[in-house]
Amino acid sequence: MRVAIAGAGGVGRSIAAELIGNGHEVLLIDRETRAIAVDDLPEADWLLADACELASLEDARLADFETVVAATGDDKVNLVVALLAKEEFGVARTVARINDPRNEWLFTEAWGVDVAVSPPRLIASLVDDTAGGAVGSTSLPEADLLEFALDQGGRQIGRRLADLAAELPPGVVPVAVVRAGRAGAPQPDTVLQVGDDLVLLATGDQVDDLSAIL
Repeated sequence: MRVAIAGAGGVGRSIAAELIGNGHEVLLIDRETRAIAVDDLPEADWLLADACELASLEDARLADFETVVAATGDDKVNLVVALLAKEEFGVARTVARINDPRNEWLFTEAWGVDVAVSPPRLIASLVDDTAGGAVGSTSLPEADLLEFALDQGGRQIGRRLADLAAELPPGVVPVAVVRAGRAGAPQPDTVLQVGDDLVLLATGDQVDDLSAIL
């Protein structure tokens, strides 16, 4: 199957790596030069372009793809990509990422969205009062969401999230830091604290490896 992914950030690249591992052909599209990391995924095709522009999608020959994934960090962009893919290029299946749960009502077939995925909603369902180690996981079609509670004396306490991310195994991406019951988007300069719950998207059975790191 040929899959086009709009958004080559951590989420988009993680999805691409899993799909490639399953034998699919993948095209990653991003307008930011720094997001184009050919060496990270040499098996993927890359396109430096704005996925919201019709001409860019024509250059990408989007009509030749069976599935389009809108995985950017901007809900407006994801809606436009899904709508163009469905209405202009007749793509059979569109999957769109929802960044702000307040926008969920927009992600419908009227906007060309076949499947909508809301990481914040999924993460919120994982938050509980359990402490210590891996406190929960839920299966997704291509990955797992894993939650780790950071206790006193943990190796990562006081470190920046960017430093931790550099040590994570391939296919593992931080998706949220839950602090005082509130889930926040991961920021590179976030300093991890005792009591934080770190939520990771993992494409494989990596709980043991992650437990050792954390």
